[in-house]
Amino acid sequence: MESNRPLRPARAHRPKLLDQVHQQIRVRHLARRTEKTYVGWIRRYILFHDKRHPKEMGEAEINAFLTHLAVERGVSASTQNQALNAILFLYRHVLGRNLGLLGDVVRAKRTRKLPVVLSGEEVARLLDRLEGVPKIVATLLYGSGLRLMECLRLRVKDLDLAYHQITVRDAKGQKNRITMMPGRLEDDLKEHLVRVQRLHQRDLGQGYGCVELPDALARKYPRAPTEWPWQFVFPARTRYTDSKTGIVHRHHLHPSAIQRAVKQAVHKSGLQKPAGCHTLRHSFATHLLEDGYDIRTVQELLGHKSVRTTMIYTHVLNRGGRGVRSPADRLLG
Repeated sequence: MESNRPLRPARAHRPKLLDQVHQQIRVRHLARRTEKTYVGWIRRYILFHDKRHPKEMGEAEINAFLTHLAVERGVSASTQNQALNAILFLYRHVLGRNLGLLGDVVRAKRTRKLPVVLSGEEVARLLDRLEGVPKIVATLLYGSGLRLMECLRLRVKDLDLAYHQITVRDAKGQKNRITMMPGRLEDDLKEHLVRVQRLHQRDLGQGYGCVELPDALARKYPRAPTEWPWQFVFPARTRYTDSKTGIVHRHHLHPSAIQRAVKQAVHKSGLQKPAGCHTLRHSFATHLLEDGYDIRTVQELLGHKSVRTTMIYTHVLNRGGRGVRSPADRLLG
C-alpha cells in the first residue's frame, strides 16, 4: 500500500566549518600559504575556547584569545594581527557576521625592525659558497629582487631571455610585475633550462609530465599542463600524486631546500649577520638606492604597494647614520 504523504526533499549536506573556510578562501583566490595560515589560526581559536562553535562566540572571546597570544605566548604584533585577520575572515565571509568594536585587547608591542642588509662583498662571499640550483635561485633573489616563493613559482614562459626580464605573476597582493634578469646569470639559466627540459621529456616518455595550473586553467587549456612553457623553472626532484584527482604532478622545488642551502652558505662564508633568503632581496633594494636609482623605480621592481614600504631601505643605506658625518671623524681626522 502506497503512502499518500509527500516526500521530503533530501537535506543538502552542509560542509564542516573549516571546509567552508577553505572554500571561501579559494573563491577569493588567496594564496595557499594564506589559506594554510588562516585555517591554522581559526583552529587554534576554537581549541582555545574548548571547541565551542564560533557562532556562539563574539567580541569577548576574540579579545580573550588575542590577549592570551600577547600576554601568555608573547607573540609579536604582526603575528597577533595575522591571527585577528584570520578570525575576522571567518566571521565576515564564512559566518556572515560583522563584529562590533573589539574591546580592551592587550596589543602585542610593535617594534620597528630595520632589514638586515649585506654589503656587495658579503653577497659575493655568500654566493661563492653556493652551487647548482641553490646558487641560481639565490642569484635571482639578489639580482632581480624576488621573494623566495616568487622565484620558485616561476614558469618557463615567465623568463624572457631576449628582453632580459622576468614576469612575476600573482605575487603578494595578487599583482603581476616585471623585473630585470641579471645578465651574468643568463648563460647559467639557459644551461639549467636545457636540463629541466630533458627531465620534462623523460617524464613525458614515462607517461607523466603534467604540471598543476592555477585557477582551473587546465580545464580551459587541456593540453597546457604537459606543454613546456607551463613547466616550473625549478622543478622538484620527485613527483607527487594529487589526492583529489589522482593525477601525478611534478611541483616546484620546496623552499626549505633553498633556505637550508643559504643558511649553510652563510655559516661557511663566516658572515656575522643573521642573513637568509629574504636578506638578498633587502640587499637588492638597498644597493639600487646606493647606485642612485629612483625610489619609485625600486618600488615597482620590488612590487611594493606603497612607496612608504620601500622607504625603509633609505634608513639602512651604507652611508653611516643617514649620510651624517661623525664628529669623531672630523676631530680625529
